Amino acid sequence: MPELPEVEHVVRALQTVVAGRVIVKAELHRQRLAPDITPRSFAKKLAGATIKFIHRRGKHILFDLDNRRTLIVHLRMSGKFLLLTSDDADPKFAHAVFYFSDETRLVFQDQRHFGLMKLVDTSKLYEAKELSKLAPEPFSDEFSPGYLITRLKASNRALKEFLLDQTKVCGLGNIYASEALFLAKISPSKRTQAVSKARAEALFISIRDVLDEAIRSGGSIEVDPRNIGEGVYGEGSETAWRVYDRENEACPDCGSAIRRIKQAGRSTYYCGKCQR
Repeated sequence: MPELPEVEHVVRALQTVVAGRVIVKAELHRQRLAPDITPRSFAKKLAGATIKFIHRRGKHILFDLDNRRTLIVHLRMSGKFLLLTSDDADPKFAHAVFYFSDETRLVFQDQRHFGLMKLVDTSKLYEAKELSKLAPEPFSDEFSPGYLITRLKASNRALKEFLLDQTKVCGLGNIYASEALFLAKISPSKRTQAVSKARAEALFISIRDVLDEAIRSGGSIEVDPRNIGEGVYGEGSETAWRVYDRENEACPDCGSAIRRIKQAGRSTYYCGKCQR
């Protein structure tokens, strides 16, 4: 599943290729993609709207429209966008299509059927249940060492599980949580209440560092309008991963074998010697 850096890459690509375009017609082909609205109402509320700009909150993509509505999109496991021409056939698993005035169309494809769309009034955007309980953005002033320390002390979970909770730390997923813990030299199994102030401050820095590093590494990937998101779903950073998906390989710092354990049904990678 794409994490904050990958979603940021998709947002920037969409901003480049579709911002300012007029949606002449919209089609919802899979009802469960947008369960809160009928296909007919979906089409009616989007027809004639101009896409003002695309931005992000957590792992959600937000299409801000000039009709005072915002389209919330979550890619989940396999969702992606394709900007196609009138000569192109719709791909398999095309669950939503947005037709533009220049005869191009933006297709949302989702092979695994986990994606989500929701149309809300822009004035109530951050009241939507998908966004209302999210933790502060990791690069915002609200996300601070003090904020993280307070949240850690109020919980008593394994640290890795805590970092995956979007109401506690926004944007981290399995990859970057493992990477941040490695940079901070903290065990993923350590209980949150046992994390000292100094180590919490180090974790705060490492969270920002791994996310910033991943965002910058994707900045050099050329945007392919026919496959928006291709190459930024973690693959682009694979060679830079320090521990993630490197079970039994040498730790880049001490040379010990990287370990893998299961936490909350997910694989966690760490160095048992460096991370305490």
